[in-house]
Amino acid sequence: MVSSLTEGVKVSVITQFLVEHSNAAAGHYAFAYRIRIENHSAHSVQLLRRHWFIFDSDGSQHEVEGEGVVGQQPVLEPGQQHEYVSGCHLHTTIGKMQGTYLMERLFDGHQFLVQIPEFTLITPFQLN
Repeated sequence: MVSSLTEGVKVSVITQFLVEHSNAAAGHYAFAYRIRIENHSAHSVQLLRRHWFIFDSDGSQHEVEGEGVVGQQPVLEPGQQHEYVSGCHLHTTIGKMQGTYLMERLFDGHQFLVQIPEFTLITPFQLN
């Protein structure tokens, strides 16, 4: 698990290779990632947008940007957390992702970017 903390908001990530959704012969490798967002600040915050950078070891990269996460724009009160699972596909057995969430502090409308720590996507057989 990797984690980062920005303005009292902690983001942690765990990844998993999805062998049942992958096809090595077709160059299709599926990964899931579980994100936990924890509000350690003294204020309520809302996740408004996400911005991902996805890098494949063949040199390709792409961006994903949009509202919320998996169709939600969760509000986190102080001490609360929000978890979700999503995924991505790579053309190779190794890649990485990183990004930001645009958050808003509800009491004063202050918007800020929360870092999503860089994490690797690696098929288990690459580790042997």
